[in-house]
Amino acid sequence: MDFRFTEDQLSIQAIARDFAQKRIAPVAAEFDHKGEFPLDNIREMGAMGLMGIEVPTEYGGAGLDSISYVLAMIEIAAADCAHSTIMSVNNTLYCNGLLKFATHEQKLRYVAPIASGEAIGAFALTEPQSGSDATAMRCKAAKQADGSFVINGKKSWITSGPVAKYILLFAISDATKGARGITAFIVDTGREGFHRGKTEPKLGIRASATCEIEFTDYRVGPEDVIGEEGHGFKIAMGVLDAGRIGIASQAVGLARAAYEATIAYSQERKAFGQPIGSFQMTQAKIADMKCRLDASYFLTLRAAWAKQQAQESGGRFSTEAAVAKLTASESAMWITHQAVQIHGGMGYSKEMPLERYFRDAKITEIYEGTSEIQRMVIARNETGLR
Repeated sequence: MDFRFTEDQLSIQAIARDFAQKRIAPVAAEFDHKGEFPLDNIREMGAMGLMGIEVPTEYGGAGLDSISYVLAMIEIAAADCAHSTIMSVNNTLYCNGLLKFATHEQKLRYVAPIASGEAIGAFALTEPQSGSDATAMRCKAAKQADGSFVINGKKSWITSGPVAKYILLFAISDATKGARGITAFIVDTGREGFHRGKTEPKLGIRASATCEIEFTDYRVGPEDVIGEEGHGFKIAMGVLDAGRIGIASQAVGLARAAYEATIAYSQERKAFGQPIGSFQMTQAKIADMKCRLDASYFLTLRAAWAKQQAQESGGRFSTEAAVAKLTASESAMWITHQAVQIHGGMGYSKEMPLERYFRDAKITEIYEGTSEIQRMVIARNETGLR
């Protein structure tokens, strides 16, 4: 790894930091309180290239690399986790999947408007009865004589589902083949047969809209199949590897915000006639917070670097992505917990952002593969045992 950032990487980091601190941070608490989707901010982020950082310019993106994406994600997440969730889904789960497996025509039609911020994308894999076990899905795509598919079924916990224009959907096209019978489709939510459920009332990332979606005799043509028929599960798992780098970046940004707030508070807040940061127990917490934050940051950069190497070699980066996601998410949860504890009653109050950081941190241990799934991925890759 080369730890020196390029001018392009530093530029997108600075752009993201400036927008995050000036436009997102001042309104984050309000959007969280109302549970309102920050559409105007997301469109502006798209115009700046933040919604399609690794998307080539011909498809409406910034044409940058994975390191650039990590640096920008950290800055957005440090201001508000919900904004970074929307950014992560657009960049990695939606755009990344289409860039790897879609045709040129599909990219022009379905990637360009998402990468430019004109529309919102989503990723639909999870179902009410199938979370970690994605192969247990029941959403079916019945192939017709003319090559089209008729889709029926439900998907749950769809991030950006309430506002998405296009969705990358995974459904069973051949129930006799198990995982090899899953196919990926692009869904236009404006067509007949698509229905959105209620927006979920979540503990955290409340400005990131999430809902259940349902298909009733929804028809897609063969031109809306992404990749090859029956290759959907492979596509989904590859997309999730990239997505886990996004969540690791999100966790790092969130943890950094909590850590920096704690440093400032420990210098200002006094007890027994001295700053609380001078007490050894507080210092021990701060030292451990710093170690976990730095470990998460560099493991996430390593995963992004491994992703770039894999793009050149055709290899995998699933272990690096899982290690980064597991470490960063659990560190974010621990760091925000310690930050609330050090802030005491003020950390528990909505007058400060610490309680929001704490609520937001939990989801990073759950979505795009729980901590338990990350451990399974890492152990299986290392031992070769299934």
